[in-house]
Amino acid sequence: MSASKGSIAATAGGSDRLHGLDAVRGYALMLGILYHATMSFLPGQPIWVVEDPHKSLLLSGVFYVSHMFRMTTFFLIAGFFGHMVVEKRGVKAWVKDRAKRIALPLVVGWPILFGLIVAASIYGAYATAGHLPTAAEHVAAAARAPKPPPLAFPLTHLWFLYLLLWLGAATLALRAAVNRLDAQGRLRKAVDAGLAAVIESPFAAVVVAVPAALAFLFGGPWRGWFGVMTPDSSLLPNIEALVAYFTAFGLGWLINRHAGLMNIFARRWPLNLALALGLTAACLSLAGVEPRIDIFPLGAKTAAYAAAYAVASWAWTFAAIGLALKFLSGESPTRRYIADSSYWLYLIHMPIVMALQAAVVKLDLPAEVKILIVLGVAFPLMFASYQLMVRRTFIGAILNGRRAPKPAKTAPLTAHPEPAE
Repeated sequence: MSASKGSIAATAGGSDRLHGLDAVRGYALMLGILYHATMSFLPGQPIWVVEDPHKSLLLSGVFYVSHMFRMTTFFLIAGFFGHMVVEKRGVKAWVKDRAKRIALPLVVGWPILFGLIVAASIYGAYATAGHLPTAAEHVAAAARAPKPPPLAFPLTHLWFLYLLLWLGAATLALRAAVNRLDAQGRLRKAVDAGLAAVIESPFAAVVVAVPAALAFLFGGPWRGWFGVMTPDSSLLPNIEALVAYFTAFGLGWLINRHAGLMNIFARRWPLNLALALGLTAACLSLAGVEPRIDIFPLGAKTAAYAAAYAVASWAWTFAAIGLALKFLSGESPTRRYIADSSYWLYLIHMPIVMALQAAVVKLDLPAEVKILIVLGVAFPLMFASYQLMVRRTFIGAILNGRRAPKPAKTAPLTAHPEPAE
C-alpha cells in the first residue's frame, strides 16, 4: 500500500527521532499551560479559584479551541509511540518504561504538587476576595459545589498520567486477547485494511469522531460547552473522557502498525484545518463564546452540536499533526529542547500559574496583558528549573528516559578539537 511507504514509515523502522511528532506532542503540553493560564480571565460563572476582575472573550475562545484537540492529539501520539516501543523492545520493556516515567512521577509528584496547588489556591482566594475565606464562605462554596463523583479523588492536572496507565493496561489486555483469538492474523489484517481505508479517506475525521459524539449524547449528563470534561476529580474516568481518549490512544497504536499513514495527515492538513475552523465556528455559534456550565439537553440541536464538536476535535488533531509533519520534521535544537522540557514544565506549571494569576489580580490592566505577564514570568522560571534541576539529573533520566548529554567543551583555537561527549 503506497500510503505506508512514506517518510514516517521509513523513520519509524529505523533509529532516527521523529522530530515532527516530538514537536507536536511537546507543543500540545505547552498549549495546556496556556489553557490553564486563561482560566482566571474567563467571563461568566466562575470556574476557577482565582477570579480576575478583568475578563476576556478572546481568552475564552482560546480556552475553548485549545481544549478541543490538545489532549486528543497528545493521546494519539502517546499510542503511536507506545506501539513503537512494544514492537522494538517488547511488552516488558514498555511496562517498565511506563512504571518509571508515568507511575513514579504520579505517585511521587502528586502529594508535592497537590500541596503547592492548595497553597496557591489559598493565595488566589485571598488575592481575589482581599481576605482568607471565612467559615461561612466555605459552607456556601460547599453548598454550590456539585455532588462529588464516585471514587472522588483530586487528581489535579496529573489526571493525564493516571489515564495513561489505564489506557496502557487496557491496550495490553486487548492486544493479548487478540493475539490469542486471532492466531492466523485474519482479524488484524482486516482491521489494518479498514484503518487504511478510513485514514486515506477525506472523511477520516468524521468516521473517527463517531465514538466521542455518541459518548457526548448518551454517556450521561453532558456539559457541552466544555466538550470532554476533564477527568481530574475521580479515580473512575467519566465516559466521554474514557471514550474520546481511548479512541485517540488506540488509533495512534494502530497507525504505528502502518506508520506511513501519518503522511496522509501531512498532505491533507489544509483540508483538515479548513474543516476544523468551519466546525469550530459552528460550535461557537451554537454554544456561545462565554463559558456555560449547564447540562445540554438531549435533542436535535445538542446532537448537531455534539457531532460538530467531535468532528472538529479530530480535524484539529489531524491538522496539528499534519502541520508538524509537513513543516517541523527537520532536526531543530530549539524544538528538541522544547520537546524534552515540555513534560517537566507541564508537571510543575499549575501552582506557578495559579500564584501568578493571583499576583496580577489587583493590576488595572486588560486580561490579555495580564496573561502575557503570567506566561512571561512562568515560562522563564519553569525553563530555568528544567535546565538546573532536571535536564542532566536523575529526574531527567526518569521523565525523558535518559539524561541529556553534557555539552562538549570548546577547545582552544590552537589545540586539536576534543571529541564531543
